[in-house]
Amino acid sequence: MTVSTIGLDGFPKSRVVLLKKFNEEGFIFYTNYDSEKGKAILNNPNICLSFFWHSMERQVIIKGIAEKTSENISDNYFASRPDGSKLGAMVSAQSEVIPNRDYLEENLKKLEQEFEGKEIPRPAFWGGFLVRPVEVEFWQGRPNRLHDRIRYKLSENYDWKIDRLSP
Repeated sequence: MTVSTIGLDGFPKSRVVLLKKFNEEGFIFYTNYDSEKGKAILNNPNICLSFFWHSMERQVIIKGIAEKTSENISDNYFASRPDGSKLGAMVSAQSEVIPNRDYLEENLKKLEQEFEGKEIPRPAFWGGFLVRPVEVEFWQGRPNRLHDRIRYKLSENYDWKIDRLSP
């Protein structure tokens, strides 16, 4: 899915991330909280998720409010990851400038030696975000650009108001 945030510099930024879970509460993905994305979300939790299926001419756009998942949820997911992914999360100061690729690989080797045969703990700077939707738009491509757009908007009494939008 594509996640769009408003950065600390005031500009919107979109990037593709892996949706790991969804349920009645919302949509969960994981990241480095100290990354550009993490800092942007912690500063302004109003974000947008977008799913696009080109071959089906379909799109779903979700406006929502992001919050950190519980430490337990983040710990459990981190524990389920392969060791290489765990160490990759630890070694990457995501979004920070580094001198070169060798820097990453050398630091990874050090971590591999440090944690050889040991449990790899989740770093405090890494975890999940739950995005609670407040608006969901379903878009379906149609001939002559007369696309279907159906919007569900959460009201103050927690009912969903459904509107058809002009394409």
